[in-house]
Amino acid sequence: MALNKVPMTVEGAEKLRLELEHLKKVERPRIVKAIAEAREHGDLKENAEYHAAREQQSFCEGRIQEIEAKLSLAQIIDVKSIPETGRVIFGATVELVNVETDESVTYQIVGEDEADIKSNKISVSSPIARALVGKEVGDIAVVKAPGGDIEYEIEAVRHI
Repeated sequence: MALNKVPMTVEGAEKLRLELEHLKKVERPRIVKAIAEAREHGDLKENAEYHAAREQQSFCEGRIQEIEAKLSLAQIIDVKSIPETGRVIFGATVELVNVETDESVTYQIVGEDEADIKSNKISVSSPIARALVGKEVGDIAVVKAPGGDIEYEIEAVRHI
């Protein structure tokens, strides 16, 4: 059975690759050195530095495995290489206007791990993204929010 690919932007994949490289080339050797130095201090049972370094090693190796797994499952989508049609797709940056308040908001639709509301990057599985994907400029998207439905008009869809 093939595992489902997880959509990821080029930027999201690059960020993970950089973190992976840092963990393998900087953190891993630093931790190995710390363990070796702590071992030289004798009795390991009461050696706090040794136990702290082992814990860091466990975390580091776990994170390396996690990133490698994410990258192996990633379907990297370069939205800039896809012609703009005005339709909302994964990776697109969407300009919305709240129909009721006339407030504008812009979101980029990204993979789950890349979502960061402070940077206006929303997960493809979020209620807003689910309401937007497949719609086109001029369409109204209805987002089911805890305080009631919110209607957004899609002003622009950009592949940036």
